[in-house]
Amino acid sequence: MNQLLFQYCQKIIIFSADYSRVLLAKRQGEQDYDGVFTCIGGELETTDGGFVEGLRREKNEEIGERAEVSILPTITYNVYFQKKDGNHMVLPHYAAIYTGGEININEEYSDYKWVSLAELDDFQPKIDNIPSLAQWALKIASLANDGEWVKL
Repeated sequence: MNQLLFQYCQKIIIFSADYSRVLLAKRQGEQDYDGVFTCIGGELETTDGGFVEGLRREKNEEIGERAEVSILPTITYNVYFQKKDGNHMVLPHYAAIYTGGEININEEYSDYKWVSLAELDDFQPKIDNIPSLAQWALKIASLANDGEWVKL
């Protein structure tokens, strides 16, 4: 019998270049958050070769290879979550910045929006902790040096 302890599902909190908006994508066909806006990201796979490689794969799969995004790979905000099916997840969140290129969402999402930080608290439907995660990521990004960012 498979005794999976938890899924490791990396999430990317992507800010606009001026840090005034955050990218949210609307899940579709998902058991726990169907029709709800969230940050992009997904499970780390054994073939990824590491955290950054997994984040790069997820970014490319979910918003396209042409979307230019850089992350701060050394600091995460970790969230524990138990899915409706009983599986447990650890979700490390990474601060990121969008620097250009075309966004093309995949079939996991029905829509995406750039949501103003000033409107984020009232924006719905979204996962409840997104405003606090965005504030954390904004603080981390403001403290980072240029050399700490890694392009996905």
